[in-house]
Amino acid sequence: MSPLVTTPTDPAVLRRAFGCFPSGVTAVCSLDAGTPVGMAASTFTPVSLAPALVSVCVQDTSTTWPKLRRQSHLGLSVLAEDQDTVCRSLAAKDGDRFTGVDWTAGDDGSVYIHGANLWLDCSLYAEIPGGDHTIVLLEIHGLRAEPDRAPLVFHGSRFRRLAS
Repeated sequence: MSPLVTTPTDPAVLRRAFGCFPSGVTAVCSLDAGTPVGMAASTFTPVSLAPALVSVCVQDTSTTWPKLRRQSHLGLSVLAEDQDTVCRSLAAKDGDRFTGVDWTAGDDGSVYIHGANLWLDCSLYAEIPGGDHTIVLLEIHGLRAEPDRAPLVFHGSRFRRLAS
């Protein structure tokens, strides 16, 4: 008899299982008619060096992604270890997600979060259906990296810090 749960269809069981894998947290943001629009995404993955691509996964029920996907440029910020409140704000379902969040807009409308350890200037490259999410491939046009700054880590449904 296998010790595995076959056909795990309970979303709570899957969420708990997926929580075993730590991930960084990103913010994907842009200006929409001069107003910052953004969301938090913990499903960030580097994909390719040539062309330079990264991916994030977006829930199909997102009301923010339709606003972001029509922008020519998106700012992707990899959040640093002290930015858990920024992440919570950008993940909020209601209200102004940018209240209390320091940000900078690029000339192309991309929005970057101050204090993040990586900024990527991106544009939409492709979207691939993935169950109840869309896998979004983003092409990188520019970057600013601060690799010595520790990242924000999400694991087991909470924020954690890397050991020094």
